[in-house]
Amino acid sequence: MDRELSVHNLPETEASGTTKITDLAVAKVAAAAARGIPGVHSLGLGTSRALGALRGAVGSATEPAHGVSVEVGTRQVAIDLVLTASYGYRLHDLATAVREAVFVAVQDLTDFEVIEVNIEIGDVHLPVPQPVSEKRRNAATEGQA
Repeated sequence: MDRELSVHNLPETEASGTTKITDLAVAKVAAAAARGIPGVHSLGLGTSRALGALRGAVGSATEPAHGVSVEVGTRQVAIDLVLTASYGYRLHDLATAVREAVFVAVQDLTDFEVIEVNIEIGDVHLPVPQPVSEKRRNAATEGQA
């Protein structure tokens, strides 16, 4: 006889206690959801990313929730994200996709009611142009094929 026992099947009196989901935990869920959307180059702005890289170079851990701020209440959460978009993506469409992904992920994983997801697109990452000599080299290679 197979019997599945889970916490949800236990009476409250046998498994009591409190659960606190911190701001950092919610911010990490939101950051992971946002990073999963094509067109999100990174979270945060260039200067703060550079400072994060500097912290990483001297041995400090980089913040996985960089660019995300949350306000967690007892049952509700508000989320603010600052992101850098990749060039070529429609910015309003990108913001909508990020907002929906963050909304769903945070509600599903935390059971908080997400009351708002505010998105600031603070920068657009432009592709780095190839130097002329590299373009010639690539053209010569393509011409030989």
